[in-house]
Amino acid sequence: MNEFDLIRRYFAERGVRRADVPLGIGDDAALLTPPPGQSLAVSVDTLHSGVHFAPDTPPADLGHKALAVNLSDLAAMGAEPAWATLALSLPAADEAWLSAFADGFFALAERHGVQLVGGDTTRGPLSVTVQVHGFVPPALALRRRGARPGDHIFVTGSLGDAGAGLAIEQGRLALAGPPAAFLVARLHRPTPRVAAGLALRGLASAAIDISDGLSQDLGHILAASGVGAELEIEALPLSDELLASGIDRPWRLAASAGDDYELCFTAAADADLGVGDALGCAVTRIGRITAEPGLRWLDADGQACEPPPRGWDHFARGEA
Repeated sequence: MNEFDLIRRYFAERGVRRADVPLGIGDDAALLTPPPGQSLAVSVDTLHSGVHFAPDTPPADLGHKALAVNLSDLAAMGAEPAWATLALSLPAADEAWLSAFADGFFALAERHGVQLVGGDTTRGPLSVTVQVHGFVPPALALRRRGARPGDHIFVTGSLGDAGAGLAIEQGRLALAGPPAAFLVARLHRPTPRVAAGLALRGLASAAIDISDGLSQDLGHILAASGVGAELEIEALPLSDELLASGIDRPWRLAASAGDDYELCFTAAADADLGVGDALGCAVTRIGRITAEPGLRWLDADGQACEPPPRGWDHFARGEA
């Protein structure tokens, strides 16, 4: 199977077909038609074998995650997903691997109405790069800048699950049965909170997705907005499975582990967040924005306590 057979068999003839794609895969470039009055939100992420995923990661999981992490970025901007491109570096044209990878990728793409419109394939170390494009009215785009003193801080879903899943996979956490399966699935098959991002248009004052850990990512909101924050340890949402794992001080994992791909956002104290059905997930208030710079952690008595690790940084030897 040559490169062009690979593209045609596994990618060009699959997935949704959108009216705003006059020309997709097959030419030197795609022709795309953004709707009038909408800004185009664009994001790209690369996943490398041995850095972002283990070489033996199931290919269907990798296909899902490669798209999911990008859709999470669109969710954090309040953008509606539309198109994607895929650049795939492969050691060999393994047909069983490609079929499973494409199944994982397109199952999620179809769920969110995303059309694959182009990309590239090459021989080399296993690496996946996905770029996504979405639409958002300019005045409603969610940004990191905008948090104000007095705003409350919220997160979707639960935190720390993917970090525990990674610990299980690496043999650092001995856990089996349904709790282990749940935590590992949260690592390999994150749920991009697209519905939540759309529901938060006009409600959230700032937003970001949690890819490198809550402390690290919230810090980007604080820096962009020129504010500080107080977070309540006891308020961090922890899944039953994480609590059942036996991990010591699970709140540290919830505060610093990456790969959760939940949304962290701020909103005015009197904002009407009665959008649970639209969000499709739980939302938890975990703290408030302050005028004083810096991130402070409070215990159950409201007293300052030990800060967790900051989170993941590719160029700082991991957690800092």
